[in-house]
Amino acid sequence: MTHSPAPDAAGAGVPSGPDRTDPEALRQHARAALLAARERTALLTDSVDDHELTAQHSPLMSPLVWDLAHIGNQEELWLLRAVAGQDAMRPEIDGLYDAFEHPRETRPALPLLPPTEARAYASEVRGRVLDVLDGTALREDRPLLRDGFAFGMIAQHEQQHDETMLITHQLRAGPAVLSAPVPPGPTDADTLAAEVLVPGGPFTMGTSTEPWALDNERPAHVRDVPAFFLDTTPVTCGAYLRFVEDGGYAQRRWWAPEGWTMVREHELAAPLFWHRDGGRWLRRRFGVTETVPEDEPVLHVSWYEADAYARWAGRRLPSEAEWEKAARHDPVSGRSTRYPWGDEDPTPERANLGQRHLRPARAGAYGAGQSPFGVRQLIGDVWEWTSSDFLPHPGFAAFPYREYSEVFFGPAHKVLRGGSFAVDPVACRATFRNWDLPVRRQIFSGFRTARDA
Repeated sequence: MTHSPAPDAAGAGVPSGPDRTDPEALRQHARAALLAARERTALLTDSVDDHELTAQHSPLMSPLVWDLAHIGNQEELWLLRAVAGQDAMRPEIDGLYDAFEHPRETRPALPLLPPTEARAYASEVRGRVLDVLDGTALREDRPLLRDGFAFGMIAQHEQQHDETMLITHQLRAGPAVLSAPVPPGPTDADTLAAEVLVPGGPFTMGTSTEPWALDNERPAHVRDVPAFFLDTTPVTCGAYLRFVEDGGYAQRRWWAPEGWTMVREHELAAPLFWHRDGGRWLRRRFGVTETVPEDEPVLHVSWYEADAYARWAGRRLPSEAEWEKAARHDPVSGRSTRYPWGDEDPTPERANLGQRHLRPARAGAYGAGQSPFGVRQLIGDVWEWTSSDFLPHPGFAAFPYREYSEVFFGPAHKVLRGGSFAVDPVACRATFRNWDLPVRRQIFSGFRTARDA
């Protein structure tokens, strides 16, 4: 049951971060977000040679050099042209980097900017943008400038493409070029309950006050969710392996019809990047082959695989509203918070974000980031498939352009929540909504299961 609209005062927390009444603090916050995104972009593009930058490592993905120039082009379109009113720097390339005009598999054939030129273009745009940021009043009467929204939107856009480029790194052949430390493990995994009860009742879903929230997260509204049980942690590789070895991929009864067609057509037998070697299962992770870690959340599974596992286990995928209630609702105060642990920004002790590690943490990690219900790893580690189609919140209004969310609404796309280890904190919060086709496996996706109370 949905009641709309509802003010955030009915439940959502007050955003932390810079003082929104202090323009200079907002300016520095936006500058830091832009610089952090560009530092990560450089890491992902400087770690391979020009041949690998221009190659298409999978028809599912763009060449890395396309992403690099696209990042610069979107920054120019929104921050130099729309915000600052400047003339186009290179109007002839706009069409080349329009994601809707050219599907990913066709982009290598385009006359793309070569690596040196793409880097120079993105760098020149960024230099001008920082000048614009320093000299622009963050005016409340201009929605693009309110709370520095346009600058935050572009920082999020770049970080989203950084995640896309990290997926390309996972798909590329050849030796490892990226490295990162192993994430921390849980200290109390043996004592964690397998599931928790989330009581029924209303809660505030979405937001009307989060300053850099994107249009599909808005507005705040009240949802009434019946009681349900939810896994304490994401489903692990070990648990998923039992489904595999029980013949899960060979039994039609567990699969949605379209999922069964996918399994048969592509002869699927395990998650993407897994293969059997004698009596053990191995996986390839960023150029390294390793034993599948049974206590780590399963990764690279499609919605159809997540749904089949849940059926096999006698459970189901949670709805998007159930996921968000488990992640945001504080049963003591009745508020909805920004994150499972409260309103404070993510820290390394609370969540596995920002490519700090190149893998999910072991199931049960990040106790400091658990929700009031005791659910862990809701933020970071793996994107979590839900049962829900990607639909607008009641009262949705497209802003600043329809192509970000509105054109994807409908039953073709399923919602993922919570972010992954590849998501930067600027683009991850408990209201953030991701979506993809239910066949997608290359993304950093996992899941947890639920059941009715």
